[in-house]
Amino acid sequence: MNAAAADLLTVRDLHAGYGKAEVLAGLSLNASAGSVVTVIGPNGAGKSTMLNALMGVLPARGTLRFAGADLGRDSLEQRVMRGIALVPERRELFGSMPVEDNLVLGAFRRFRLRQPGWRDELEKIYALFPRLKERRTQLAGTLSGGERQMLAIGRALMSAPRLLLLDEPSLGLAPLVVRDIFNVIGRLRATGVTLLLVEQNARAALEVADYGYVLETGEIALEGTAQQLAGDARVVETYLGAQKRS
Repeated sequence: MNAAAADLLTVRDLHAGYGKAEVLAGLSLNASAGSVVTVIGPNGAGKSTMLNALMGVLPARGTLRFAGADLGRDSLEQRVMRGIALVPERRELFGSMPVEDNLVLGAFRRFRLRQPGWRDELEKIYALFPRLKERRTQLAGTLSGGERQMLAIGRALMSAPRLLLLDEPSLGLAPLVVRDIFNVIGRLRATGVTLLLVEQNARAALEVADYGYVLETGEIALEGTAQQLAGDARVVETYLGAQKRS
């Protein structure tokens, strides 16, 4: 599937960084509607910087197009209203508020657009993450790491996004919880949401993705279908070798 019209997100020659320090040096990638696209790479390669630039958290130069519209001058809030949601690495929940209140806050976009049925969305989140329903009155700050990640993803999904940006969803989680999180990511594909997944666990990311990019020192070093990358000798040696031996 290579029709440009099917690309929900198109990024060309993206430059971004912190102050005078440029982290991304001309990054380009596409994400087709309804697909799972992963970006793997070492620490410091610029993966989180890329997501923050796409979300409008960081200033950036380059061409950003979403559903045919130019995002270049859109603020973070405007990008949210267009249907883009970010689950940051730090999860950034409201720890002193109950689980359900955190989820309801995620429906901000739907309130603003006066879209009905946000409570139905809440039930969908509880179906994806039954543990959140069990803990819906519990303060978010008292949840385990895995439950916090589930809540962060659930809160983002409450906005009914067209594009979900996931930053290191497996970070710091036990292997069984990582498996659960990636099972949910796989199930989300069937809902039609497009996912751009940044992940250091390259094996898990490539197993769930349709297409992948390898980001090294701010530039795309390699790209291909997830199956192609999983079989690439360089990717196996650099990113999959240690996991393969474990």
